[in-house]
Amino acid sequence: MSIHSMTAYARHEVKAEWGSAVWEIRSVNQRYLETFLRLPEQFRGLEPVLRERFRKAMQRGKIECGLRYDFNKSDAGQMVLNEDLAKEVIHKARWITDHVGGSMHVNPLDVLNWPGVMNAPEQDLDIINQDVLAGFNEALAQFLDARASEGEALKGLIDTRLSGVAEQVTIVRNNLPAAAQWQRDRIMNRLAEAKVDLDPGRLEQEMAMLAQKSDVAEELDRLDTHIAECKKITKKGGACGRRLDFMMQEFNREANTLGSKSITAEITQASVELKVLIEQMREQIQNIE
Repeated sequence: MSIHSMTAYARHEVKAEWGSAVWEIRSVNQRYLETFLRLPEQFRGLEPVLRERFRKAMQRGKIECGLRYDFNKSDAGQMVLNEDLAKEVIHKARWITDHVGGSMHVNPLDVLNWPGVMNAPEQDLDIINQDVLAGFNEALAQFLDARASEGEALKGLIDTRLSGVAEQVTIVRNNLPAAAQWQRDRIMNRLAEAKVDLDPGRLEQEMAMLAQKSDVAEELDRLDTHIAECKKITKKGGACGRRLDFMMQEFNREANTLGSKSITAEITQASVELKVLIEQMREQIQNIE
């Protein structure tokens, strides 16, 4: 199962004898699923169906879905005359003229404009709804493909950053022996400069305590564990954005601790680089479902 981006766009047009309809679907990141529909009045009845299909297809994202409908203009001119109603309107108009007196004439255009005298040919709304829904299904499929494609690109970016994190962990781990020796030499030099002569047993005890305070092996092991967990999450796919966001918090915790225990410029630089990589991943993860 692939991971999906919450940012995507799709457009699909339906053409038939009754006219044409254009679906547009776009989305941006959102903590929960929100769906906003813009439909012509005659298609309001489709809203529950559309919302349910969105709900089944995704779990997060702010979705905007719009339908633009154009009836067939060539059919619009084929007006149908309701002759019975026209005759009734003329008859009533003449009756009024006879009773009020005068020479008022019935205007044919007024008769034609009377509600119901001229009607457009009825369209089969069931057939139109079927065609429109089929078009929506196609637009939705394209939309989901776009989310999956963008999600795959995001996965690649995250994998690259995870490799960068692993590289920094290796740098720090390889630097630990030299850092420990540097710390020991510095303390010994300061004691020599101060002409302080400590008991060898006491000196080794103090050295051990300092080494323990600056030991980052546990943090490095946890970073390795977090890298493996993130790769497992992205490989499994699905709606994993929240889990990945939580993992970024764990990464940050270890990077901060690593920086606070740093005793050399190399380890400090690695800590800074880790924070940069983690922030880059966090920004990308905000768009993952």
